[in-house]
Amino acid sequence: MTRAKDFFNDAEKERIEAAVQAAEARTSGEIVPMVVDDSYDYPRAEILGAGLFSLATATSLSWAFFGESLWHFLWLFAAAFFPFKLLIRNLPALKRRLINPAEIAAEVEEKALVSFLERDLHHTRDATGILILISLFERRVYVLADRGINETVPAHTWEEIVHIVTRGIHQGRTCEALCAAVARCGELLEKNFPVKKDDTNELPNLIVE
Repeated sequence: MTRAKDFFNDAEKERIEAAVQAAEARTSGEIVPMVVDDSYDYPRAEILGAGLFSLATATSLSWAFFGESLWHFLWLFAAAFFPFKLLIRNLPALKRRLINPAEIAAEVEEKALVSFLERDLHHTRDATGILILISLFERRVYVLADRGINETVPAHTWEEIVHIVTRGIHQGRTCEALCAAVARCGELLEKNFPVKKDDTNELPNLIVE
């Protein structure tokens, strides 16, 4: 799986930051794209998967070679557990299949909320911070806006931004899609949150974690 630090090359990072600067030149909103490796490490998926695969392996081998011996089953299970656990950890596609989609959605949302607070997006002068989170392991995009924006812009508006980015990822043009999403955020905010004469850039234009 591509790591967050390698997800965009230097030229693409410059394009994204330039797109943020252009959007923020029209609005007092602060738009922050953020890319993370994952929103959570999901240890339960590794334990559950390793347990299931070890159970199947130990049962098959003990029946085939050791006459259904319980003692042989136990050491076979123990011997297989940690290799399977490591295998699942290093195969993201397999690990994702062992996680309930509802848990993935909840963890991505929590990561967005925590990042919003940790990165001080809630401390902008007019409460107009927007986070566009791309969580690579989960293959999810989440948009979170501060209270100043949500009081004016309906929450379902951000579904359009999510769709722009996810479609771009699936088409292999993530940088272009993220730039388009940033520009669209600027358009949505321009009317209700016009740029002010004393406006300053309060937040980073791109975060890679």
